[in-house]
Amino acid sequence: MQRKFLSIVLYALPIAGMIGLIPLVRNDVTLTAIYVVCIAVLLSVRREKHDALALLFGFFGITLSEFFFVSTGVETFVRISFLGIMPLWLPFLWAYSFVTIKRSLRILD
Repeated sequence: MQRKFLSIVLYALPIAGMIGLIPLVRNDVTLTAIYVVCIAVLLSVRREKHDALALLFGFFGITLSEFFFVSTGVETFVRISFLGIMPLWLPFLWAYSFVTIKRSLRILD
């Protein structure tokens, strides 16, 4: 069980790093580019079955979800560089988060 926990933590570390960059990188385009490079490197280092599907599902699913939440007033963002409602980098962060969630569920299976 400890080994599973460690594996999940290691998969989650890049997400924690990406989140940590948010207050440091004020330009959303630059932060998005950093995220894209990080995701490309992370997926090239270790690629698992259905990673691309999880990435796409996370990107499009969360973009639609966030659009709905913001449109209904449930959620608001100060940085609104994508569709005029959310930060450009947010769908990319969520996309890789879905990959991590998929991998974590596989470990726990």
